[in-house]
Amino acid sequence: MEKKVPMRTCIACRQSFAKKELVRIVKSGDEIFLDATGKANGRGAYICHNPECVKKLKKQKILNKAFSCNVEDAVYDKIAEAFLDGKN
Repeated sequence: MEKKVPMRTCIACRQSFAKKELVRIVKSGDEIFLDATGKANGRGAYICHNPECVKKLKKQKILNKAFSCNVEDAVYDKIAEAFLDGKN
């Protein structure tokens, strides 16, 4: 029997991808960070590798909606930096 591939939706473009193709952003307590392992505790949201999605993330403050809290611009900048540096 073939193993089912877990699918997740990018919070910016709303397209479905295989879970491994996306980067997970986690809110654990008061901290929001990129989860390289995909296994960190906390509420997760996924974003694809498209630079437009990363821009849209900050412009539309999508993490505020995803995590139902106020997310500081510094957090968005840190995530954008990580994407530009290729650390994802």
